[in-house]
Amino acid sequence: MEKAKVYFTDFRTPAYGDGLPTKLKKLIRKAGIQQLDLEGKFVAIKMHFGELGNISYLRPNYAKAVVDVVKGLGGKPFLTDCNTLYPGSRKNALEHLECAWENGFTPLTVGCPVIIADGLKGTDDISVPVNGGEYIQEAKIGHAIMDADVFISLTHFKGHEMTGFGGCIKNIGMGCGSRAGKKDQHNNGKPHIEADLCRGCRRCQRECANNGLIFDETTRKMTVDQQNCVGCGRCLGSCNFDAIAFNDSAATKELNCRMAEYTKAVLDGRPNFHISLVVDVSPNCDCHAENDAPILPNLGMFASFDPLALDQACVDACLAASPLPNSQLSDNLAKKDFVDHHDHFTNSTPESEWKTCLEHAEKIGLGSRTYELITMK
Repeated sequence: MEKAKVYFTDFRTPAYGDGLPTKLKKLIRKAGIQQLDLEGKFVAIKMHFGELGNISYLRPNYAKAVVDVVKGLGGKPFLTDCNTLYPGSRKNALEHLECAWENGFTPLTVGCPVIIADGLKGTDDISVPVNGGEYIQEAKIGHAIMDADVFISLTHFKGHEMTGFGGCIKNIGMGCGSRAGKKDQHNNGKPHIEADLCRGCRRCQRECANNGLIFDETTRKMTVDQQNCVGCGRCLGSCNFDAIAFNDSAATKELNCRMAEYTKAVLDGRPNFHISLVVDVSPNCDCHAENDAPILPNLGMFASFDPLALDQACVDACLAASPLPNSQLSDNLAKKDFVDHHDHFTNSTPESEWKTCLEHAEKIGLGSRTYELITMK
C-alpha cells in the first residue's frame, strides 16, 4: 500500500525573501491542492477563530493565504466554525462573529465571508450517517459545512487538556459538530471533585453551561450534579488546583473515538484537503480565554490529503522536539517525583490521552498513520 504523502516546510524565511503567507501558498500548491476541482464550487475552510483573550490561535494572514489560493483556482471560499457547547464568546452566531472580527477575521482581512455553520443558536445542523461508526450512527454537523462542495481544514496544532493535542481530526470532528453534536461526543464520562483540593474559587462553575456544578456555601466546596453534567471537560481545564478528575478513565478514549467518527462523517464522499501549522503550541485549546506559554518550539507547516497522516506527522515532529523552558511542560518535568511518560503531551497534561484517536481513525478508514514526509525549503 502506498504511503500517504505529507508535505512540510519550516518557519524560516530569508531576509527580503518570501513571507510566511507566501510560503504557505507554495506549500499547499506543492502538496497538490490544485488537483481539487474548485471551479465555481463552494469551499468550506474550517478553522478556529480563537476565544476572546486567547492570542495563540492562527493569525488571519494564514487564512488569507489559503483563501487566495482557493480563489485563484476558481473556488468560492468561506471561513467557518460551529458554535461552542460551553459559555464564552462563541456560543451563538452573533457573539461568535463578533469574536472572530475582534480577533482579526473579517471579509476585508481574509478575503472571503465568515459563516457560522450551525446557525444563530447552534441548532442549524444536519444528521450525517457515519459509515462504519461504532460509537456514532449519525453525526450532527453544522448545515453550512455539509452544504459546501469541497472541505478544507486549516488547523492550529497545539496541546489539549483532554485529548492531549488538538490537531486536524479534532478541528474537524469536534469543530464541525453543532452544539448537539458536541454534546454527542462528550456525553460519556463524568468528573468528580476532590474536596480536599477544591479551593472554592468557583472558576470551574463559570465554564459550565449545563448547571452541572453546584457550590455548597456551607463547606465552600464545589460538587458535580451527575444528572446535569454532560462530561464536556471544560471544568477540568479551568481548575488550577487539580481538584477535578474524571470518574471513567475510558471517557477520554471514547471522546477520541467519537471525534474520529464525526470527522469521517464530514469528509466521506466529497473532496477534502488539510493543513496544520505547529506554531505557538499552547498546552490547552484555543477555546480558552487565555493561553499559557508554548510548551514546544514553532516547528513548521504541514499539508496533506490524508487527515490522519497529517496528525501523525505533526505528533511525530512534536515528540522529537525539545520542551521549551518556562512552560507547563517544563514545570511538570521539574517537579519532584514526576513520572516521565516520554511523551510531551502526556507530560504536559497527564490526565489527557491521544493515541486512541489515531488508532480508531485508522480502524474506521479515515486515513493512514504511515506516511512519507516531503520537505519543501
